[in-house]
Amino acid sequence: MIPAIENAAFTPPNSAQSVIKPYVMSHGTLECYNLKASRKFYEEFMGFECVRHAIPAMVIRCGMKFHIVCVEVGDKLKPVNLLNHWGVDVGSREEVDRCWKAANELKDVYGIRKVMPIADQHGVYSFYLVDCDHNWWEVQHYDGFQHDDMFDFGDRFPMDAGTASAEVSGIKADEK
Repeated sequence: MIPAIENAAFTPPNSAQSVIKPYVMSHGTLECYNLKASRKFYEEFMGFECVRHAIPAMVIRCGMKFHIVCVEVGDKLKPVNLLNHWGVDVGSREEVDRCWKAANELKDVYGIRKVMPIADQHGVYSFYLVDCDHNWWEVQHYDGFQHDDMFDFGDRFPMDAGTASAEVSGIKADEK
């Protein structure tokens, strides 16, 4: 089941004390080698809506009031690692399984560089893939709406609890 998105734009509770008074986090940016090849992946494989709004760039979106600006930089592209991934939620565990199978079957069609195994991790059932532009994507199922739950649950650890450097140091070189 795909949950309804309520209150997609709201005033963050701490904005009265902040310097910037935001009402929405509007966009992020990623790089690509070639807009045409990337657009094919985003529209046909990922199911995103794409609009080329500038000569060197296009915007992509999927629900909510947030978009990603995809900028063509050619050979100047800087690959990112797994920790710099974009997440996409699907409606069921079975849908994650179907997407994982499709990603493996269609790797050559869409230039998918790598598909990681499916795992139950950090409260979701998911897998990661690396697209033709070295961008990492997590396709996940969460029973509910993770965005709301994470903020509704609040801090689980104090800010002086240390760092996670030991946990993230286990990422393999090919995941960077």
